[in-house]
Amino acid sequence: MSQQLLTTTRDPRGVLTLTLNRPEIHNAFNDRLVAALTERIEAAGHDSDVRVLLLAGEGKSFSAGADLNWMRSKAEAAESENLADALALAGLMERLDRLPKPTIARVHGPAFGGGVGLIACCDIAIGTPQVKMALSEVKLGLVPAVIGPYVVRAIGPRQARRYFQTAETMNADTAQRLGLLHEVVAATVLDERIAEIVNSVLGAGPAALETAKKLVALTQEDRPAKLSRRTAEIIARLRASAEGREGLSAFLEKRQPKWHHG
Repeated sequence: MSQQLLTTTRDPRGVLTLTLNRPEIHNAFNDRLVAALTERIEAAGHDSDVRVLLLAGEGKSFSAGADLNWMRSKAEAAESENLADALALAGLMERLDRLPKPTIARVHGPAFGGGVGLIACCDIAIGTPQVKMALSEVKLGLVPAVIGPYVVRAIGPRQARRYFQTAETMNADTAQRLGLLHEVVAATVLDERIAEIVNSVLGAGPAALETAKKLVALTQEDRPAKLSRRTAEIIARLRASAEGREGLSAFLEKRQPKWHHG
């Protein structure tokens, strides 16, 4: 593939922008994009010249989550291969969540599934009225396992019970009310508002910013130590299951899934 899956820019102040660059499929990610994002985020964490990380998407959407054709190919693989794949995604989310630099999601359009997870892992998320979000995994016979801890942390368990099971589409106002977006601004001023937030962050001490993130994390230490692996195991099992395969096949074939009950 000649097209870059991920584009990178850095301004003189140390603002690193990572842009998902698969607009033809709404920036859905596959194993290569997951690997590229993980590598860039990991490197940013060790680069003292990077002060802020901005995550964005090319085209009409922020991210449609996992590439369903890629997921379908994984559904035909063994559970062990699915586990390795899910652990890679879990590693991406964990690195983004724990990056010792401020992270900002520029959410200009729709975000679904794993795309919502990326937003939930960022410290700050600014969106536009064009934003729509959904945690639609159950419609595919799956669950938002790997991203689950971060989304639940953002919206709380009560709301997660609803949206994990209904797969309802949320508009921008609902996403803000639930805590997935901090602000909703007109598309024409999105970059201006993000620039204001970046300026505020750049005015703070780098060590203080890192410590501030650690301070918040300290309040969440009741999470199980092996949560990343546990959630990866859940999605690996479901992807390789008959229900998961049927859900993905039905979606790609544009038909109603034939769920098996009992």
